[in-house]
Amino acid sequence: MQSPPPRVPDQTAPTRAHSTPARAAAERRRAAAEARLTAELVAALAGSRRRALRDGDAQIDTAHLLHSLLEADPEVQAAFDSNDQVVRVLGYLVQRSIGYGLRWQRTVEDSGAVPVVRERAMSGWSPQAVTAMRRALERAARHGEPRARGLDLLAALVSDRECRAVDVLVRAGVDAESLAGRLSRERGEGARQV
Repeated sequence: MQSPPPRVPDQTAPTRAHSTPARAAAERRRAAAEARLTAELVAALAGSRRRALRDGDAQIDTAHLLHSLLEADPEVQAAFDSNDQVVRVLGYLVQRSIGYGLRWQRTVEDSGAVPVVRERAMSGWSPQAVTAMRRALERAARHGEPRARGLDLLAALVSDRECRAVDVLVRAGVDAESLAGRLSRERGEGARQV
């Protein structure tokens, strides 16, 4: 009879020699920010980071956010008119690295359509993606929710008619204005207040 394998004691993550107080502070800020998001939205943001790295993009943009939201959050998928719409949008997003969206490579997403982000920009995020996240958090707070959901971020994305996410939606045949209206009504908001 074989003896059971030895139990490996629980360990904390190893400390890296190149860890700095600034890096530790950044990790604390990130953890605090993620505490204000649902698990689905945290998963979508992690997917966006991986997607941007894989595509060789310097920043997470609104198209990365849309792509990961559609993959990670069933509520976001259900917000669309049909499953066919979701499939068409994902089809455009998948083509980003092989055709559609190549014009975006190595460029910063900043249409100028959104107000200038006054707070310190988040490293590795386009200005429009930062604004969308801020708007998602504000939308959740307006409705007394402690955490922003994927639908809050989707509403923020479709409210910026000049962002890459809306470009993808329009090319896939989605009426972004109608989607924004449905998301506003879902929250009992006015048509312009997303």
